[in-house]
Amino acid sequence: MLMRGGTSKGAFFVASDLPADHETRDRILLEIMGSPDPTQIDGVGGGHPLRSKVAIVSPSNEPDVDLDYLFLQVAVDEPVVADLQTCGNMLAAVGPFAVERGLIPAGGATTTTRIRLVNTGDLATATFPTPGGMPEYAGDAAIDGVPGTAAAIEIEMGDETTAKELLPTGNLIDEVDGHRATLIDNGMPVVLLDAAEFGVTGDEAPAELQSRADIAAAVETIRRKSGELMGLGDVSEQTVPKVFLLSAPRNGGAIGTRGFIPKSVHTSIGVLMAASIAAAVRIPGTVAASIATAPDDDLTRIEHPSGTFDAKVRVFDADGVWRGTSTSVRTARKLFDGTVFPRS
Repeated sequence: MLMRGGTSKGAFFVASDLPADHETRDRILLEIMGSPDPTQIDGVGGGHPLRSKVAIVSPSNEPDVDLDYLFLQVAVDEPVVADLQTCGNMLAAVGPFAVERGLIPAGGATTTTRIRLVNTGDLATATFPTPGGMPEYAGDAAIDGVPGTAAAIEIEMGDETTAKELLPTGNLIDEVDGHRATLIDNGMPVVLLDAAEFGVTGDEAPAELQSRADIAAAVETIRRKSGELMGLGDVSEQTVPKVFLLSAPRNGGAIGTRGFIPKSVHTSIGVLMAASIAAAVRIPGTVAASIATAPDDDLTRIEHPSGTFDAKVRVFDADGVWRGTSTSVRTARKLFDGTVFPRS
C-alpha cells in the first residue's frame, strides 16, 4: 500500500509478505523503489529521500504493545537500505495501515494503538479516527508541506516512565571539527549547528544550500564524527544523525532550521527531527537555546523551508540528566492499494 504519512510518502508492507532474510528483502525493496537511479524511473519511488521510504508493520509480541513498525530509508541513487533511523512522519500512517490490513481492530469512533519503533526501541501512542470500523482520512487538520486538509492523527512519544535521555554525550555543547554542536535525540538523533559559523544566513532555499559543495562536505564530516560521539558507530552508510543549521526566527517562530537528510536539504521537517530541535530550544546552554526566541507556552514553533511546525515537547532534569517527551499532530492518506512487481 502506498501511503502519505505527514510530509513523507512510501510503501507500506505487512512483515509476513516480505522475505525474512534481510539481504533478500533489501534487494527486493531496492528493485521495488527503483534504486539506485536518481529518477527511480523503474520503480515506485519518487526520486527524493522523502518519497523513497518503506514501513514494515506487524503485530507485536511485546507486552502492552500492539504493533511493531520497522522503518527503512531506501537511498535514491545508491544501493543502500538504511535501518538505523526511524521516521515520525511515516509513523502517522502505521495505525491506519494496520487497521486497513486487519492487523488490529478498530476501536470505535477513534482508535488508539501502541506502536514499538523497532529501529530505536521507542514507544509511541497513535490516536486516529475510525468511524464505521475503518480509517477516516478526510478532515480539517492542515500541516505545512502538504496541500489541503486531512484527519488529525495524534502521536505521543514517551511519558514520565519512558522519557528518554536526550544528550547522548552528556554535554550541552560538544566541539566537532572546530564547530560548536549540540548532539541531541528526542526520537531522532540530530546535530545542531549555528548557521552563521558556515557563512550562511539560515534562510536559504534548500536547492541553494545543496549546491554549496563546501558546506555539504563540512556538514558530512561533522555528521560522521558526531555519529561516533553519539554511540551510533560508523554512519557513513546510514542516514542518521541528521544535521541542522540553525538561525534566528524570521516568521514569528522560535527558531529557523535547514536540515541535511543527510545529503539533500529537507524541504520541510520531520516530526521527530522537530521534537529533538524543540527539546534543545528548551534546554538552557545548547546551541539552539542560544539562538532561539524562547517559547512562551508549551509549543515550540520550528520554522522550515515550507512553513512552520508546532512541536509540543516537555523536557525535565532528572537527577542531572535531561529527559524529554513529545506530542505531535500529523495527517496521513491512503494513496494506492495493490500489487507491486520487483524486476526479478
